[in-house]
Amino acid sequence: MTKRVVIAICCAVLCSLFVVAGLSGTVTAHNALAISAAQTKSSSASASGDLLDINSATKEQLDALPGIGAAYSQKIIDGRPYHAKTDLVKRKIIPQATYNKIASKIIAKQPAK
Repeated sequence: MTKRVVIAICCAVLCSLFVVAGLSGTVTAHNALAISAAQTKSSSASASGDLLDINSATKEQLDALPGIGAAYSQKIIDGRPYHAKTDLVKRKIIPQATYNKIASKIIAKQPAK
């Protein structure tokens, strides 16, 4: 499942809990849905704003990623530039399991021409 689908499901469950718990008198279902929609938008906006560009990140920034240590961060730097973040696995820079941990946290931006 994608991150947006998981967030949408969580918001729907949260809204349902408000209604079931009897809080609908203070927070109507409509308001809860509006709040959930706003939270989903802000979550996805902040998630995309927090992506780390593997083509320009420092060694320290790469080291901070889960499963990436000094050796992998140096290999990532040495393998630049990347056309897509999946190049990390295709070029055997990092293993698939490590890539799975960081895939939602990275991006491979292309330089402006």
